[in-house]
Amino acid sequence: MNKIADMELPEGYTPSEEETYMSPQQRAFFCRLLLEWRRQLVDDADKTLAAMTEEKAIFADPTDRAALETDRNFELRTRDRERKLIAKIDRTIAIIEADEYGYCEECGVEIGLKRLEARPVTDLCIGCKTRAERREKVNLAEDEEMIEES
Repeated sequence: MNKIADMELPEGYTPSEEETYMSPQQRAFFCRLLLEWRRQLVDDADKTLAAMTEEKAIFADPTDRAALETDRNFELRTRDRERKLIAKIDRTIAIIEADEYGYCEECGVEIGLKRLEARPVTDLCIGCKTRAERREKVNLAEDEEMIEES
């Protein structure tokens, strides 16, 4: 069985609304987009690791050391978010291979090409995402109220 990522695409291909939604070509396009994004994230992580292991800075000034530690902590938090994103990319590629990509996990409607091009790992349509964000906002407000009342 051929993987969707191995499918030949015309040079400069981009998904079009005139095609059948989530045709093999569209799925191959998104799979390649995700694989490239993943490669860039892994390359960045490798560069960070190399820089942090090579860096042997000794500072006499505690302020300089604190600045370096702050920068390192920021970099590590960024890489941790990217590690989670890589896991989501891998999950999305598996969904593409299973021919289930492009549909909202909550309501099942088409997510849409423009939304997928903007955020290829998205798994919710705009309506469901908006509702989820509203629920999250309400929950945060309720949590803040509970803290204030305590």
